Amino acid sequence: MVDKSTARDDMLRSAALLFRERGVEATSLADVIEHAGAPRGSIYHHFPQGKPQIVEEATRAAGAMMGAAISSGLAADGPARTIAAIIGGFREQLVATDYTAGCPVAPAALEGVNSPAALAAAGESFTSWEDTIAASLWQRGLSQQRSSSLATTAISAIEGALIVAKGQRSIRALDRVEAELVPWVETVLDQAVAARRGPHSRP
Repeated sequence: MVDKSTARDDMLRSAALLFRERGVEATSLADVIEHAGAPRGSIYHHFPQGKPQIVEEATRAAGAMMGAAISSGLAADGPARTIAAIIGGFREQLVATDYTAGCPVAPAALEGVNSPAALAAAGESFTSWEDTIAASLWQRGLSQQRSSSLATTAISAIEGALIVAKGQRSIRALDRVEAELVPWVETVLDQAVAARRGPHSRP
């Protein structure tokens, strides 16, 4: 007998993957069932509200997973290397899927008109990622305002580069964003360290 929670989780993972590769509107519940290898009709057992519910929950789950990866990276490697790792992960994903798979929560943000809860989940995910990066920057000496501004710029630049990369079928946009963004973050953090040391301290 298939464990109910496992079957439900399988459907959420399949939904998130299909939404990321095909988009929300182009993915049917039948597609999710087939991809997950779930029994017919089981999706309404686990998701009685149908597609809006699975779009919301898949978006929320994908956002939380990405958020956990960002938190882990920041704790281990700091902001600049984590941003580089995020871009690198998306770059590998795009190439591996022939430029079909982008950000895991972007589909709900772009196509959430029929699922306001999913749209809200996407927005909350973006905000959470921004807040996590901003907190790491603030802990390293930036003001709260500068930390928040830089975190928003980083997430927005990466998300925009993903869309451009998919449209151009090229990783050039991601490469260029990484080449500009990562050194910028490093420089800003170095300046914050120097400011804390004071004008008369030695490097």
